[in-house]
Amino acid sequence: MSISGSIDQNLNLLQKAQILILALLLGLCPLSAQSKIDSLFGKLDPQKWAAAVSKNSSRLEDKIISKSEKTLRKLQRQEEKTYKKMLNTKDSLLAKESLELVRAQYAGLNEKLRTSPNSVSASNIKEYIPHLDSVQSALNFLGQSGLTGNISPALSKIQSLNARIQQAGDIRQFIKERKQELKRQLENLGLVKQLKQFNKEAYYYSQQIREYTAILKDPKKIEKKAISLLAKTKIFQDFMRKNSILASMFRIQGDPNDPAYQASLAGLQTRAQVNNLIQQQLSAGGPNAIQQFQQNMQQAQSQLNQLKDKVLKSGGGASDEDMPDFKPNTQKTKTFFERLEFGTNIQSQRATNYFPVTSDIGLSIGYKLKNGVIGVGASYKLGWGRSWNNINISSQGVGLRSYLDWKIKGSLWITGGYEQNYKSAFSGFNQLRNYSAWQQSGLLGISKSMPKKSKFLTRTKIQLLWDFLSYQAFPKTQPVIFRIGYCFK
Repeated sequence: MSISGSIDQNLNLLQKAQILILALLLGLCPLSAQSKIDSLFGKLDPQKWAAAVSKNSSRLEDKIISKSEKTLRKLQRQEEKTYKKMLNTKDSLLAKESLELVRAQYAGLNEKLRTSPNSVSASNIKEYIPHLDSVQSALNFLGQSGLTGNISPALSKIQSLNARIQQAGDIRQFIKERKQELKRQLENLGLVKQLKQFNKEAYYYSQQIREYTAILKDPKKIEKKAISLLAKTKIFQDFMRKNSILASMFRIQGDPNDPAYQASLAGLQTRAQVNNLIQQQLSAGGPNAIQQFQQNMQQAQSQLNQLKDKVLKSGGGASDEDMPDFKPNTQKTKTFFERLEFGTNIQSQRATNYFPVTSDIGLSIGYKLKNGVIGVGASYKLGWGRSWNNINISSQGVGLRSYLDWKIKGSLWITGGYEQNYKSAFSGFNQLRNYSAWQQSGLLGISKSMPKKSKFLTRTKIQLLWDFLSYQAFPKTQPVIFRIGYCFK
């Protein structure tokens, strides 16, 4: 074999090796991406997550539809009642025409609620919900991966929920326009009082929808975990930049080679250019320019904070429907179970001639009213013995309670209650059937409520109560009672 032939053979082998290495490098990225997806699915069950999303979305959508239909029925009745009164005035012809128009408008809204809505696009979105965007993008991402089962039902549900939220926004806008029109017409006829109930229904509908959308800001544990795991992968991050609703609304930074991205930056200064311009201006201003610039920034920030406080005090910068002309009932939009308040309290008594040292441990369940809480409860009297040298755990009685807490101002409440207490040691429940051994207590006093921001507690109650029936009891019990209680979520 000649030298030239040997060289050619070695070159061929080198070229083949280069081609093989290049092929491996080209295939490395897909394999790496695929392994990341496989690893992700090892920590996340897409089918289970999709089922949870579908269930939660369906439940919330049903609530929005139900509340919207109920509110529209009430508002339509209010308007019809108002226009029927106007039929007896000089503007009866206008009232008749307005009545027919209003009925047609309400019928159109109800028809939309009964039909499946179209998917929401960036062009017709009115209220952007970040969590819905993340979930919808995640479902699209998993669906396109081709490694999951059928997640289209969950995607359909989340899209439908998003559309219902936008639909609720349309209803709120319609209600606002109707309120303004009614106010204009009724002011001319001196019937403004007829608008009061309409305003209340409009306000509570707006608040209820806000509470429903607030639920989406605190997603379930499984949804949090899924989004958190996906957000850690660059593949999903790139997918969100290109396919999310937010990306469609505003062209956010993504692939520099994307023509749409390049077009969006045409004529705009980059961050580096802006920083350089600021540095040049400050340098030209002399040695005190930076200090002056910082002072101006602090003053501007202070003025913005003052403006923000004024806006919040005047109603949070919301529209007219969020500034009611009445004192709202904060419990109106709560469900029955959301109005329930669970609590516990404890009080201790020193030893007497008849009783050892005891502690009353109470449990209660209350129903929240507009300005108060009414509830029932039970207590168990635990005996500790006569002294530190004579500790003896025993059952010294039980009690049944009813109470009413009424807020008077700030954190102060008036508390009243009626209790039945069995104040004798017992060893079995059969002894509690001796009704003559039960004693009555009538309580009246003051409670101070202190908010408690924790995962489980909502507030702490300190109570000072007077038992005005204690003077009739035998053996006589102490008339002044001091209790510390805690309320749970």
